[in-house]
Amino acid sequence: MCKTVGVRMRAWLLGLAARRDAGMVTSEYAVGVLAAVAFAAVLYKVVTSGQVGAELQGIVGRALNAPM
Repeated sequence: MCKTVGVRMRAWLLGLAARRDAGMVTSEYAVGVLAAVAFAAVLYKVVTSGQVGAELQGIVGRALNAPM
């Protein structure tokens, strides 16, 4: 009888620990979304800058004009 209670208690604790780490809570999700948006904004600024834009146009131009 006592062994069964111990096994059930251990199973319950393992289930509780698994549920606790199952996913992000709302605050973690919000911070993750803000970080992704901030990274996207920085990346957009870099890609739309003059020097990077010219370099990207050059790469695309060379790729389109490459002999086959």
